[in-house]
Amino acid sequence: DAALFEYTEKFDGVRLDAENLLVTEEEIAEAYEQVDDELIAIIRKALVNIRDYHQKQMQYSWFDSKPDGTILGQKVTALQRVGVYVPGGKAAYPSSVLMNIMPAKVAGVDEIIMVTPPGKDGKVTPTTLVAAKEAGADKVYKVGGAQAIAALAYGTESIPKVDKIVGPGNIYVALAKKAVYGFVSIDSIAGPSEILVLADETANPRFVAADLLSQAEHDEMASAILVTTSMELAEKVSAQTDAFVKELSRGEIIQKSLDNYGHILVAETMEDAIDAANSIASEHLEIVTANPFEVMTKIRNAGAIFIGEYSSEPLGDYFAGPNHVLPTNGTAKFFSPLSVDDFIKKSSIISYSRNALEKIHTDIEKFAEAEHLTAHANSIKVRFEK
Repeated sequence: DAALFEYTEKFDGVRLDAENLLVTEEEIAEAYEQVDDELIAIIRKALVNIRDYHQKQMQYSWFDSKPDGTILGQKVTALQRVGVYVPGGKAAYPSSVLMNIMPAKVAGVDEIIMVTPPGKDGKVTPTTLVAAKEAGADKVYKVGGAQAIAALAYGTESIPKVDKIVGPGNIYVALAKKAVYGFVSIDSIAGPSEILVLADETANPRFVAADLLSQAEHDEMASAILVTTSMELAEKVSAQTDAFVKELSRGEIIQKSLDNYGHILVAETMEDAIDAANSIASEHLEIVTANPFEVMTKIRNAGAIFIGEYSSEPLGDYFAGPNHVLPTNGTAKFFSPLSVDDFIKKSSIISYSRNALEKIHTDIEKFAEAEHLTAHANSIKVRFEK
């Protein structure tokens, strides 16, 4: 705790102690008074969609028994305690609170501990607190940065050790998660946001430009890419993005993102365009083509796939239900979105009767002896001694 208080004072300019580290019920009630009722209603609607989607991911224990007395199976158990990291300051995203807590809740995690840095006033952003309460966080602690990750991983006098840490954060948080991985589990190391729009001549250039900029505004290192088979669409989208940048509030960030990581790629054929999309393996992939479902069947690598011109990326960020915590930096080639699977573990079940073991015991003994593991072989052999 002493280290937590020291780092919080040093980096966040807030003096904490054991009395005010944990967010109280009074502070949560105060947050509800400060958040617009309409926004609370929208959070509740989004939560229903997120819960319904994740409930379809549930896995259950199974057992397979045979007449000879063999029982094999798999026992599915929720993690006991997980930590959810929520950024503070400029990046106060209540949507991320919902997306990180709800799959843990659906999975049946016993205790969900949330950590988030306090503002200069020593309080947590009201929308973040309301989202945490609505989604079902059990405890919220006012601590952020690498020190919060360490507290969750190893435990302190006030903050209990967790089994897994999820949630986005800045580079310090990301590297702290990497450092504690193995001592606890983590979801992934999240990089800057990415969008790739795969489009043909039927796409609306104004829609495409707007969607590309929806991710570019996140971060100067965010990436927005259009891959199209139409030079005419490419030129129209380019002109439209320039017009939008002048109008949008985060225009400066968007422009830097486009200058560094924005691309428009024109492909000769749709097959070439699809190959490019699979090679890039974007976090978000929008398909705006004449036959988007047909194209979708050829996509191998993407975090989330948005199909058709009315399925723009922010639909997934806030409301549709699928998780918006997605693999970045090309890791969609081997990683999946955050899901109920992240909050469960599986144990193998093996039960043999004497009769079932008797039929195969010499096979196991020979296998063990071939590996020069005589104690392994003996463990089976002693059960069939004359």
